[in-house]
Amino acid sequence: MKMAHTCVRVKDLEASLEFYQTAFGFEESRRRDFPENKFTLAYLTLPGDDYELELTYNYDHAAYDLGDGYGHIAIAVPDLEAIHQSQKEAGYTVTDLKGLPGTAPSYYFIVDPDGYKIEVIREK
Repeated sequence: MKMAHTCVRVKDLEASLEFYQTAFGFEESRRRDFPENKFTLAYLTLPGDDYELELTYNYDHAAYDLGDGYGHIAIAVPDLEAIHQSQKEAGYTVTDLKGLPGTAPSYYFIVDPDGYKIEVIREK
């Protein structure tokens, strides 16, 4: 067995695609449109990785209530400080670099257009 994908529901597919492609370099690997059922699935991957992020766009749906049950997805990066700085300069909503209690900074969070938090961690 292996993990296949993670799904997040988005209110504006184009804004979400722009965010994930620009902030992280995701590439759209495939798309499935179901106009008769009023939804589109867009699958994104990072170069060299086959794990997919599925963006589900339900036509004419208002913003989703994220509630308090959603945690986050995490993306490992080779140069945490450089990516943090570039995303900050690009105007994205990012937290300061953080570390677990008693450890050096090793992660931060960035918020996508729908309010989902993505943890960006130092690659091991």
